Order: sequence, then structure tokens, then C-alpha cells
Amino acid sequence: MDVSGGRGQPRPGNDESAEHTGPEAPAPGGTGDAPTAPSAPTPADAKDARPEGPTPDAGAPAPESGTPQDTGAAPDHGPPAHGRDRAPEHPEPPADRPARAPAGRPEHPDHPFAHSGSGKGQAPQRPEERRRGGLLMGRPFGVPVYVAPSWFLVAILITWVFGGQIDRVLPELGAASYLVSLFFAVAFYASVLVHELAHTLAALRFKLPVRRIQLQFFGGVSEIEKEAETPGREFVLAFVGPLLSLVLAGLFYLGLLAVDPGSVPGVLLAGLMVSNLIVAAFNLLPGLPLDGGRMLRAVVWAITGKPMTGTVAAAWVGRALAVCVLIGLPLLTQSGALGSDAVDNVGMDTVLDALLAAILAAIIWTGAGNSLRMARLREHLPELRARTLTRRAVPVESDTPLSEALRRANAAGARALVVVDADGVPVSLVREAAIVGVPEHRRPWVPVGTLAQDITDGMRVSAELAGEELLDALRATPATEYLVVEETGEIYGVLSAADVERAFVKAMARPS
Repeated sequence: MDVSGGRGQPRPGNDESAEHTGPEAPAPGGTGDAPTAPSAPTPADAKDARPEGPTPDAGAPAPESGTPQDTGAAPDHGPPAHGRDRAPEHPEPPADRPARAPAGRPEHPDHPFAHSGSGKGQAPQRPEERRRGGLLMGRPFGVPVYVAPSWFLVAILITWVFGGQIDRVLPELGAASYLVSLFFAVAFYASVLVHELAHTLAALRFKLPVRRIQLQFFGGVSEIEKEAETPGREFVLAFVGPLLSLVLAGLFYLGLLAVDPGSVPGVLLAGLMVSNLIVAAFNLLPGLPLDGGRMLRAVVWAITGKPMTGTVAAAWVGRALAVCVLIGLPLLTQSGALGSDAVDNVGMDTVLDALLAAILAAIIWTGAGNSLRMARLREHLPELRARTLTRRAVPVESDTPLSEALRRANAAGARALVVVDADGVPVSLVREAAIVGVPEHRRPWVPVGTLAQDITDGMRVSAELAGEELLDALRATPATEYLVVEETGEIYGVLSAADVERAFVKAMARPS
């Protein structure tokens, strides 16, 4: 809901404030892409009215700064319109008049400045932005490719298992069979990388930004930051990965025809052919977070016209697949249906098969749940609007004593201080953390200019920003407070990163 405070000179306005939430647990990241909430300053779900006589005590400011996993599946996943660098054509009001107070912005009648920890704040970040990606291997097409530490574990496992098979087929190799097996592990993950690059190229073709590609324990993931705009594009984006795996399997088969199947190249080509067929078949299973699940989502989306309906359907099919894998894979292996001899008693192989099935089932189940959470996040993101989250601000000159500035803020019901020059041009924002660090008896002797942070271009955000554009603007320039301006350059108020964090967590907590 976009509640405007009107245009023209900064002035006191409506004071029906938005609902303000208190501390909540951070919402987990979804299919690849949401933030941690810092300790929040305000009473939970308190609706604020216009203050009549709040105390001048200041609190602290914004927080301290700060996919589905599958074998080759691509997960779900504009610059801000900054105001002009100078103040509006009309001069700012006198220092005792607050900047515009839009309806719906969070206010606190009893505490004009919220308590929220240290001043080294940072804009909300998705969990995967805080995690390290692993070892950077390169940037094909400008997209960083990381190898997660878990890949080295699976490389050792593949080397050990496949090396034993090579030793049985080519016993003359001896210990060298494990070197051949290690080469196979690297070549297999190179095939997975090709699978992921197919998703990446399709995403870039559709103008969808890709944050990174990561090779992990059970394959790889392409972290695509935006949703496809149409179900047709979603289908293509998901299908190109398995298609490339099938193409690779065909190429390895053609190569196999040209060599001796009993030679080292023959064994390697046969293994790569089979493994790529398995990757393609596995990812075509119709459940999120697999590529087949995204294809199913696209089909349901096209039929119903609702992307959320497609996500819910594909996610629950994914959870059903997880149960089938957990129960069915050990039974198929034990019965010999997958090509091995039937097993009547429980041995180490049976235990390993059950463990593998449990890991695969957990990955699919978790990925399906993450897809639902990310869909809910994208559904609620438009609710995050700079205009409704902005705090009323009072303009003061840099030599104004802190106690006087706080008195003016209390009188105006404002919760932020903007330092302006003699012409009324905003030059810096007073940090709430710095205010908290000043004892009350010292405040009459401390000028607000010593507690302010200079306003950079990135700290000016448009009042029209909302959703992902707002989060992108805040992540691009981490700070505790931002100057919110109209398209004309007029001061609209001050946006606290802490308020955005709380609104983000609240949106994630609401059911779809």
C-alpha cells in the first residue's frame, strides 16, 4: 500500500503510522535466495499514534552490519531511482520544523529513536549472500563459479567407488586405477558445470541476473536472482539443463563407438555417458527443486495463470518424490531391479544404499520447502515500500546541540535527524548509535554534526522504491540510515535499515 505524504516543502503530515513489528527470528533463505533480523527496537506489533510529549532519550539505530540443492537444477530465485544531490528548489523549513511525515511510516510515541544495537548497520541480506561460495574457479560469461568444500568429499568418494570398479575391469592398472577414477570425478563435475552453464546462458538470454554457480556435494546449482516473467521462459530455463546433459551423454556414446570399450578411454567414456543420463533423468523428475519440478511449475502456471499455484503444486510433488526416494531406492537396490544382484540379508551395501536414499530424500524435501518459502517471499516483497517505512525527520544545522535537536524531534514526533547546511541542503544523517553513546548530561554540549555520517549518493534512495529494488539499493550501499527523497529531490524522511529488516521478517512470517 503506497501512502504518500504529498509533495512540496517538507512539513508535518499525517501521522497514522504503520504497524511496527518487534524482534522476530530471522526467516531462512529460500531456493537460493532473505535476511537475518537484528535485535529489533520496538514493541511487537505496536500501532503508533502521533506523539504528544515523548521524552528526548535516544536509542540506538539499525542492525550490525552485516537453493535448492540438486544435481544440476537451477533454483528459483534496477538500480534505485536516487533523488537529486541537492535539496529541492524551495528552501528547507526552519530547523524546528520536521521533514515531511507521510501516513503509514513507523513512528514511536514514547521513543523517537529506536534501540537496535550498534551503528555499523547493513541492509538486509539473503543468507546465501553472507555465505562464502567456496573456491573460486573462474567467471565464465561473467558469472563466478565456486567449488564448495563438500565437493572434495564427494570427489574422494567417487574416486574410491569408481576406482574399485575400474580395478575389476582393468586389473593391470593397479593403483593407477584410482588416478583414472579421480579424472572421472573431475570430468563428471565438468559435465555438471556444463549443465549449469546451460541454465546460466538461458537466464542471461532472458535478462535474468545470475549471482553465481556452485558445485556441491550432489551436483551444482545456478543461483538466478529473478523470476522468469512467463511460464514459457520458466519452462525453457529449466529444460535446457537436462537437455545439455542428454546431449553430453550422446557425445560420450559416439566417442565410445570409436574406442575399445575395454580400454581406459572406453571405461571413462562409458562412465560419463551413464552418469550424464542419470543426471538428466534425475533432474527431469517432476518435483521441486529439480528441473522437472520447475517444468511442472511452468505448466501449472500456464494453466492457472498463477505462479504461486504452480510452485505449491510442484513443491508438494517434490515432497512426495522425497518420500518415494527414501523408501523406494533401497527396495529397488535390494531387489536387483537396478542391475545388481538381489540381496536377501542386510549388509554394508544395504546400509549405504539406505543412507544415500536418506540424503537424497532430505535434499529434495528441503529444496521443495525452500521453493515454497521463496515463493512466499516474492509474493510479499512488494509490501516493502520505502515510502511507508520511512521515518519522519527533523532538519538541524551541524552546530545544534544534541539536546536541542532531540527536543525538536520530540516536539515534532520525529525519529530521525538530518543535518543541513545554511541553505537547507542535507549533508549528513545523525546516527542513532552515536546518540546512544552520548550520556544525557553531555548532550547540551555535543553538536549533532559530530555524530553524523556524510550522505553519499548511495545513501539517497527514492521514496518510490519497493520490493527487490529497495533491497538491492540498500545492499549496494550498506548503512544504518538512508535519506529518502522524492523524484524532485525533496527530503521525504530517513529510512532505517532496522525498520526494513523487521518489515522483511514480518512479511516472511505471514502465510500466503
